[in-house]
Amino acid sequence: MTGILVANAYLRGEKFDTLHKHLIDCAERLDISLKLKNNEEMLFCGEGCDFVLFWDKDVNLAKALENKGIPVFNSARSIALCDDKAKTYLALDGRVKQPKTLIAPLSFYGADYRSFVRKAAEILGLPLVFKECFGSFGEQVYLCRTVDEILSRISEKPFLLQEFIASSAGEDVRLEIVDGDCVAAMKRRNDNDFRSNITNGGTAAPYTPTDAEIDLAVTACKTLGLTFGGVDILSGGYVCEVNSNAHIINIMNATGIDIAPFIFEAIGRKI
Repeated sequence: MTGILVANAYLRGEKFDTLHKHLIDCAERLDISLKLKNNEEMLFCGEGCDFVLFWDKDVNLAKALENKGIPVFNSARSIALCDDKAKTYLALDGRVKQPKTLIAPLSFYGADYRSFVRKAAEILGLPLVFKECFGSFGEQVYLCRTVDEILSRISEKPFLLQEFIASSAGEDVRLEIVDGDCVAAMKRRNDNDFRSNITNGGTAAPYTPTDAEIDLAVTACKTLGLTFGGVDILSGGYVCEVNSNAHIINIMNATGIDIAPFIFEAIGRKI
């Protein structure tokens, strides 16, 4: 079996290099020939393969590869739904429990959001969580305590406002789901920030999820069409975010469980 691992040409760093090498080494142990190519190279690549492991968010490229008949994991649709927090919320609405959320109305340059923000604050309460629709590793996510603070965070980028689950401040659980099964879970904690992300200084420990948490995570991944994904769950059983290409090295370091073999085995069953 041959595959191509797609990464972003412009997003570089040691943690990405470590992840890519780990995936390639794991594939080799499973007799899979996996080559690393970036999304720019793939635009001009005529090389054939049995599958693409798409560890990027270049949805247009993923769709172009699918149009050529190449199996892409995760799919372009799934990546698009997970990359945009507004689309994630809407896709999961009514399927799983989520914090109350209001998606900012579409606007153009210089929009006055004061009326929307005041009404949203009345409905969601303060403090509330401000999230730009696009962002990773907890970036572009802020806890806002006043209307003025919310307004100060608004740029020309799409955003949403979300109920703050105070009982889960600085704490959540991450479940890794592969092909409908929970293969690993960790509990993340940050005593210095309301965001639990390890990139922001959080720590992680092995965690045994409840049946209800597993059901939530599996349902979320199934709804979003994910072959594999990382699901973040807050205290009270709220699905917070779903990641189509979660950084699996962190959960491996915390639990000792390598997610990569499960991913390749799932791909093998689907192609």
